[in-house]
Amino acid sequence: MSAAEGAGGATRVAEDTVPETAVVGEGNGARENGGAAGNGAPEGAVIGANAASAARPGELVLVSEGWRLGVLPGLGGCWSFGQIRVGDQWVDLLRPTPDASLGNPEDAASFPLLPWSNRIRDGVLEWDGRTHQLVRNGADGTAIHGAVRQLPWQVALRDTCSVVLQLSTCDVVGVNWPWEFSARQVISLVGSTLEVRLSVTNEDSVAFPVGLGHHPYFQRVLGSEDAVLHVDASAGYALEAGMASAAAGEVPARADYRAPRPLGADFVDDVLTGLGPTAARWQYPDVGVEVSLAADPEFSHLVVYEPVGRDHFAVEPVTHVNDGIALHARGVEGTGVRVLPPGETYAATFTLTFRPTSSSR
Repeated sequence: MSAAEGAGGATRVAEDTVPETAVVGEGNGARENGGAAGNGAPEGAVIGANAASAARPGELVLVSEGWRLGVLPGLGGCWSFGQIRVGDQWVDLLRPTPDASLGNPEDAASFPLLPWSNRIRDGVLEWDGRTHQLVRNGADGTAIHGAVRQLPWQVALRDTCSVVLQLSTCDVVGVNWPWEFSARQVISLVGSTLEVRLSVTNEDSVAFPVGLGHHPYFQRVLGSEDAVLHVDASAGYALEAGMASAAAGEVPARADYRAPRPLGADFVDDVLTGLGPTAARWQYPDVGVEVSLAADPEFSHLVVYEPVGRDHFAVEPVTHVNDGIALHARGVEGTGVRVLPPGETYAATFTLTFRPTSSSR
């Protein structure tokens, strides 16, 4: 249980109960980036802000011994940065959001994927004998990345190292989803671990399909060498325009990281399944840091995304395959799509944990 959910130390949101290290910014002290490595950080490491940096407008900063996380409740519950403690410096593990992009979820460090993950082909959602046309908000003509990353979330509980965000579509007009739901994002920092619990509750009068996910962008390099990635996945999907058309099969060669290897130069955007308890781990060899992603069994799928020529990559815990709702409606097994009856909640947790490895080279 996170500090935000526990009875001890949790703080209900009030005008006069803002902890120093978890304050929504007033704009006079933006988070700083850059700076020289030193004071225990490996040479060449991507140095972020120090613990005393003020939050930026709309940014809630959580802090533990090992993590600093920026959260944007007003912008879809997105994350604006994620730093880990290396030596006595804060190093950007997640892609930081520039000041000018704090209103753009596309440039976020991560964002929640609710109530579906990735793409719905042509934005056409066929369910229970009805056809629903969603807004086609993807550049490829799909409905993409869920319906909440631009909606304002409310801060329900918080303390210095955890926060509970919630929203209800019953209170919002124009949501890109035909059924009403509420959602929660519980974020906790404990030592070297970042824990995230996502949930969706059906607030409608009929059952509907649902999925969960998060879309973190990680720095490809912390020092000077590409991350070495290992993904414990036994199956993958053949994709057409980024979407599955059949059940899972062999892991595509471009996304096969069952044997650890450095990130490659080729474009990768694949969905893997048959995951082990620790779905993925990667090392930054010259910095001496390993990061691992573990998740509840509900997060049965993993999207690995490596854009060409960019300084980041994504390893996304998700509960279902791309365009999984259409596959589920066709009777395809193993899509990960859950049918949620009225009044019921679907919830799952994932963690990101870092640890030092052998000394940096």
